[in-house]
Amino acid sequence: MNILQPQSCPECKSTLVDDMQNGEIICSGCGVVVADQIADFGPETISSNLEDKMKLARATGQTTYSQHDLGITTEISLGVKDFSGKTINHEVANQMHNLRKWQQRIRISSPKERRLANVLAKMGETCEGLNLSRNVLETASMIYRNLDGHVDVKGKSVVSITAATIYMACKQCDVVRSLEEICRGICPSKDVKSKTKLAARYYRTMVMEMGQFTVPVVSMDKYISKIANMTQTEVRVERLALEIAEKTKDSSISDGKAPNGIAAAYLYVASVLLGQNVLQRDVSSVAGVTEVTIRNRCKEILTCYKLKITLRPSLTKN
Repeated sequence: MNILQPQSCPECKSTLVDDMQNGEIICSGCGVVVADQIADFGPETISSNLEDKMKLARATGQTTYSQHDLGITTEISLGVKDFSGKTINHEVANQMHNLRKWQQRIRISSPKERRLANVLAKMGETCEGLNLSRNVLETASMIYRNLDGHVDVKGKSVVSITAATIYMACKQCDVVRSLEEICRGICPSKDVKSKTKLAARYYRTMVMEMGQFTVPVVSMDKYISKIANMTQTEVRVERLALEIAEKTKDSSISDGKAPNGIAAAYLYVASVLLGQNVLQRDVSSVAGVTEVTIRNRCKEILTCYKLKITLRPSLTKN
């Protein structure tokens, strides 16, 4: 229910002032109390960060697919003090503890909800560990919810189905991440190979069952930008690498070769031309290829094309 509040004082027509401490609206001229019940639409606390402001908002009306209850359930917080800062007595604290325990049981009562909560929690941890955007997390959550309605996911590995879902979400959101990278961020190193193989099988099943036969093709520019961002390369080096890739896109250099190695070679050639100190070891570790592969790809690029770079003269003060 919306309460209509006057814009000016009905007695002297002066401006009105909101007294948040007392919950009143008073006149700045004559001091008469115009209204004694106002609503506080501000956040719970003051913050300079936009993300914190969204978290501290009283009622945003926003829901998220990354939580099994869509983020609309009220939770009983852990604490021994009430809203005014006074300590809660022992009987009330035990009562709140029992209510909190039963609330968690009611929220996740069936095996399907429990499985959904576990997978979505694992997705959130994985996307946060791999520095993936919120868009990828929401897309992966929607994909899994649709998959749960079409395919029986009971008994499937949580790690592998999470990796396969995030991999499909990355493809839909045009984010360059391999399935092995995603599995490496979820499970230990000794289980990466087996979990990646199982996740690849789950991914193929998801593509066939959900009818998503076509996915956006990842261009060479995305691979170059990914390696440049992960190695913290300068922007001008990345731009030159993108320009070289654009000039040589009609050639047969990349035929039958892994795109990571070609992208790493473009980036390393651009860094050498601009005189930047980019090590082959750093680029190879990020791209997932060996240093020999980068040197071979650079040799092919320099053999097939003659690169010429023109630098602008620097402006010096006389």
